[in-house]
Amino acid sequence: MPFELFIGLRYTRAKRRNHFISFISLISMCGIALGVAALIVVLSVMNGFQQELRSRILGVASHVQLTGANGELADWQQVAQQARQHAEVVAAAPFVSVQGLLSFDQVVRGAGVRGVVPELEDKVADFSRHMRAGSLSALRPGEFGIVLGAELAQALHVFVGDKVTLIAPQGLVTPAAVLPRLKQFRVVGIFEVGMYEYDSGLALIHLEDAQKLYRLEDRVSGVRLKVGDLFRAPRVARELLNVVNADVYVSDWTRSHANFFRAVAIEKTMMFIILSLIVAVAAFNIVSTLVMAVTDKEADIAILRTLGAAPGSIMTVFIIQGALIGVVGLALGVIGGLLLANNLDVVVPALERLLGMQLWNKEIYYITELPSEVLWSDVISIVGLSFVLTLVATLYPSWRAARVNPAEALRYE
Repeated sequence: MPFELFIGLRYTRAKRRNHFISFISLISMCGIALGVAALIVVLSVMNGFQQELRSRILGVASHVQLTGANGELADWQQVAQQARQHAEVVAAAPFVSVQGLLSFDQVVRGAGVRGVVPELEDKVADFSRHMRAGSLSALRPGEFGIVLGAELAQALHVFVGDKVTLIAPQGLVTPAAVLPRLKQFRVVGIFEVGMYEYDSGLALIHLEDAQKLYRLEDRVSGVRLKVGDLFRAPRVARELLNVVNADVYVSDWTRSHANFFRAVAIEKTMMFIILSLIVAVAAFNIVSTLVMAVTDKEADIAILRTLGAAPGSIMTVFIIQGALIGVVGLALGVIGGLLLANNLDVVVPALERLLGMQLWNKEIYYITELPSEVLWSDVISIVGLSFVLTLVATLYPSWRAARVNPAEALRYE
């Protein structure tokens, strides 16, 4: 074992004459552990929110969407067949996207109306998993059934079995006047995905019923696609431009919902920077610890120098001592952070019972428990940053130790 490592470890384990130095070392170690644990837990929760947001959005939206250049697509079967030739595309479903007014008992609400084929829609979206009442398969052509978002149904005061009137914005021109086109639909289902945008403003009807009401004949608005890996959706969207032989616009979920994910990514970055300051403060406590340790060990440093130890060796001794404090705190923080992040479903209810208050309101967030997802890339980044800060904190005290003058230090010994 190199003597620098041996002495550095011995200084760390030795019982110091000055107990205040030991206390500061312990505080530095605990500060690094708390900072690292807080970083891991907070970033894991942010990852969980991002995953939850992504699953809720993609439970309604599509990975990739092909829409007609003028808002209508005539030969959607051919477009879907060409899109499915791409190796990444696993499912395709046509849709009609229009606007309408829903009326029930003198209550009127505007909504986005989507015409779908239930058996195909189930392959590209997760409506069936989010149904609160009824089912998506109850949408049958010619029966004029409708599935409403939970907030929209509540605003209209309707339940499964009630009949609502759907008013199309395109008027019916007659010699007397322009009359609105309207049709009664029976509510056959209510869904709740936990995204207010969809729960309060989306209604589903069968594709053929939408085509009849909006006079689209056999045309649709476009085709929705599901890909094997949702993170490859942007690349798949670009490649489909060369595969699909039709005049279509191609978009993917990262573009249609970019603001949501950009906001979460910015929040995650800012939380990382803010919480890193906790680790930085704890790491720089090592500076005061080592400065006092150098003052306490001046006589030992002088003896080592007279025995032939180079200034670089003295510097290495105290770098090892400071780095060991940081590594121990870092290890405790990683272990504690991982245990806490992976058991938030137990910790949060326990804190609620202990404090006698509700920390997580399921009715507000539409999430049954605090989401958490540990990414090892985040853990590695946290460990790397914390270790670098620890090493930086040891440089000045170690440099000061290397500059100790043996004659001055031993004068009064």
